[in-house]
Amino acid sequence: MKVVIVGGGAGGISTASNLRKLDEEVEIVVLTRDNKVSYSPCAIPYVLSDRIHSFDDIVMRTVDDYKAKNIDVMLETEVTAVDSAKKTVTYSKDGQEETMKYDKLVLATGGSPFVPPMKGVDLDGVFKIRTLDDGKRVKEWSENCKSALVTGAGLIGIEIAYAFKEMGLKVTLCEMLPQIVPRSLDPDMAKIITDYLIEEGIDVVLGQPIIELKGEDGKVKTAVFDDGTEVDADMVVLATGVRAELDLAKMAGCDCGRWAVLVNDRMATSVPDVYAVGDCVESYSAILRSTTVSQLGTTAVRQAKTLAQTLAGKRSRFNPVLNSMVTKVGDLEFGAVGLTRSFAQQNSIKAVVGKVEALTRARYYPNAKPMNVKVICDADGTIIGCQIIAEERVAERIDTMTLAITEELTCFELSNMEFAYAPPVSMVTDPLVLAVEEVSRKFNH
Repeated sequence: MKVVIVGGGAGGISTASNLRKLDEEVEIVVLTRDNKVSYSPCAIPYVLSDRIHSFDDIVMRTVDDYKAKNIDVMLETEVTAVDSAKKTVTYSKDGQEETMKYDKLVLATGGSPFVPPMKGVDLDGVFKIRTLDDGKRVKEWSENCKSALVTGAGLIGIEIAYAFKEMGLKVTLCEMLPQIVPRSLDPDMAKIITDYLIEEGIDVVLGQPIIELKGEDGKVKTAVFDDGTEVDADMVVLATGVRAELDLAKMAGCDCGRWAVLVNDRMATSVPDVYAVGDCVESYSAILRSTTVSQLGTTAVRQAKTLAQTLAGKRSRFNPVLNSMVTKVGDLEFGAVGLTRSFAQQNSIKAVVGKVEALTRARYYPNAKPMNVKVICDADGTIIGCQIIAEERVAERIDTMTLAITEELTCFELSNMEFAYAPPVSMVTDPLVLAVEEVSRKFNH
């Protein structure tokens, strides 16, 4: 059996690696337009800020490493056509066009950065950050800059803005919506992060889209907001999200939903012997019981494991998603899982909320830090979301709440569960328990 994988990102390369562990005989070919494979795009902001010293440090495997596993990775290879009836892909490499047959095809085409409709996006000094080469170009350009603007205040936008601040640039972070990280945080929690960024010297502009980028000698110099305000910008990064790359999927005849390719819980598309993983597919929301997008590396890797099992003839299902996330910006960690209160209400779910400010350690232990915890439940008390902000120990609590939501626990059940305790690492009553106790008091139980 020959498996051809289009795309060398997290979904594609993880499918190849996991399949090889399960089947030593299957022929595996990975076609990617990139000139590197197996690197972490999430780490690019930390290379920019020099917390990670080199882009080479975030490349985890080489073509030769995969060759040693009998996986053929073809770099700088653009797949231009798919014929699902003949079971072939057509690709271009080194100026030559070739056709390759497959028995099973995996589309891991990812997404392309969304470019907002504004004047001046073609000026020099305006960048998207999606690949290693994008990061290198930004790093090189920034060495001759005094000011930078990042448009889009999702996770990558905030991380890049803070990296520029650490590089000594004057930074403006802007978001056309009235808050940062709108997909994962409610406005009150987002404000904590916004206030921190401002205290750190980053200018934050909310609720104002950029309508034009102005330049001199072909280079960007100024950003113009909808209200006419102008800010200096020797460079601009468009962190405005990604859109699934669907051309090849549509060419193959795959059914697509509102945002991306539709797959079942074994990662199969509507076309026989064609599968898809990663940013180009729609996932199933564990809470809403409907399709959603989950453009996270962790989701792609989980999907890849499921698909490898499927291709190896084993039984496996991809579980619905909760979109759990966590990041660290400066000294501050924040994370979220499930639905925000705002998103729950938009989907006609009555949201009952508990919010507390606790401490990361016993109050008498040195260097205890504030921890803000917000828990969202539905009308029955079932936990459907959680948001946490602190300077330490956020990730493990987000993971705990991911498990709680997956198991459909109520706030009453979680409040009575056992949590470990020691003064250097926790309060005697964990902040999560304090938050769910706060929610529980709002019910007649």
